[in-house]
Amino acid sequence: MPKAKDKNSRIVVVGAGIFGLSIAHQLASEGYKNVIVLDRHMPPVPNGSSTDISRVIRFDYADRDYMDIAYEAYQKWSTLPRYKGIYYNSPYILTGNTSSHGQAWIKNTSAALQSRGMPWSQIESAQDAKARYPVLSGPLGGDPFHGYLNLQAGWADASKATAQLRDDCLEAGVSFICGPAGTVVGLDYGSTNINNNSNGSKSIKAVKTLAGTAVEGDHFVLSIGAWISNLVPMYNSALATAQVLGYVRLTPAEMVKYKDLPIYSNASTGWFNFPPHEETQMLKFAVHGWGYTRALDAKETSILGNKASSSPPLIPPRVRTDYVPADAEKRLRAGLREMLPELGDREFEKAAVCWYTDTPTGDFIMDSHPDFTNIFIAGGGSGHAFKFLPVLSKYLGLAWNNQLTPHLKNKWRFRTEYEHREDAFWGDGSRGGPERRELDSGEKAKL
Repeated sequence: MPKAKDKNSRIVVVGAGIFGLSIAHQLASEGYKNVIVLDRHMPPVPNGSSTDISRVIRFDYADRDYMDIAYEAYQKWSTLPRYKGIYYNSPYILTGNTSSHGQAWIKNTSAALQSRGMPWSQIESAQDAKARYPVLSGPLGGDPFHGYLNLQAGWADASKATAQLRDDCLEAGVSFICGPAGTVVGLDYGSTNINNNSNGSKSIKAVKTLAGTAVEGDHFVLSIGAWISNLVPMYNSALATAQVLGYVRLTPAEMVKYKDLPIYSNASTGWFNFPPHEETQMLKFAVHGWGYTRALDAKETSILGNKASSSPPLIPPRVRTDYVPADAEKRLRAGLREMLPELGDREFEKAAVCWYTDTPTGDFIMDSHPDFTNIFIAGGGSGHAFKFLPVLSKYLGLAWNNQLTPHLKNKWRFRTEYEHREDAFWGDGSRGGPERRELDSGEKAKL
């Protein structure tokens, strides 16, 4: 995209998650007068990865760039009045002595914290963790225990934060089209191919929707998360993976009992939890792992004409389906038994999947698409983007205006070098648990 853009240009943002809303608000704040956001539902999109009752807020990263930017976001989460009632402080315990990658993640994150002078403390044993937080009744990671504690952490009510960002967009003059007319299923190149440039790049005239309509624009931002590969070639730089969530409803007495429950994360298994959620009376837990893939079915392929090697359902239900694969439920329960064994056999109030947009190295994508002159990609959250919400618009704006530092510009560039690599998605070292696998036909039907 050119450095200078006409502020009267029509900017069409496809996707109303945190990437889409953040760049829409940023562009409107910069004086763009015609910014429009499309999605299947008015945000918070009920089954989008930017919603739900909670997301972990931390800056524990082995990567110094993400640690610094996450700390910048953490300072806003924890101090700005706008996040009161949305963000809550909570201790963060990280363990993972049962695998080499779990131990490596702890070593690397603690070294990064140390290098920046951030306060953290070593936890010497499971007994030490329990002495600090007696509510932890399980064996934890076992002994010898390998882990640490960071008190500068917490969690945010994701749906409330997304709704606040949506309202910011509305107040800034951003427009929304939702429902079938906002569900994008293809690109419209216009009636001829004269818009193809000599270098092979193309421009598009509009996006095509499930309602059969077309939404025209001058510039298009694709921020549709796990659906991105359905629209444009991603050169094996984005992969949709389903991650699993579990919820247990607590009694009023249990809400009191577990009120001081810390965030506990096992880097070896990928399991982690949130403190109890007061409004819903829920205890939520999840697995940050390699996940599951889902090949498109014949009907979806006929609508899209190709494309992705993995995708959520093209037309998902209005809310997250109450289902996870059997092996996923076992992992969710194993984590509960590790931390709170008295809840290990409790009936789940709900279990569901959350769709990540994984990139090979876990890096975001904030860059023009190499095949198009007027498409900008904003996404690649890789399961860790939400915590950056307070500063995400800033960095998206810098990327849009070609003002990122050379280092970050390179880090968040659109990558084509993974196109023919089968071993591309090795992640950032934070994933735990079994290898990624394809959902079988019965599992797909239940989603």
